[in-house]
Amino acid sequence: MKEISVQELKALKESGSDYLLIDVREQYEYDAANLGGVLIPLGSILDHSNEIPRDKQVVVHCRSGARSATAIRELENRFGFDNLSNLKGGIIAWQNEIGL
Repeated sequence: MKEISVQELKALKESGSDYLLIDVREQYEYDAANLGGVLIPLGSILDHSNEIPRDKQVVVHCRSGARSATAIRELENRFGFDNLSNLKGGIIAWQNEIGL
């Protein structure tokens, strides 16, 4: 599974690159703090697979990186995605290294 560090994501955001950030946490977690990504909770990610582009980089994140890793494994195994990257350490790492 591909991973991206919070520093790499910060650089991606600042570069203006065309990518998609998906947050697989729950609504209440997203409401408390988010990185501006599209909210698709883990429990419904497979139902929304047709909304995830295959022609650009997609970064998936959660609180710590575990749920997003699960989401990526499922999407890769069931639908053959090959453009997904897991945010290493999730939003916790972002808060610790970058700040909100």
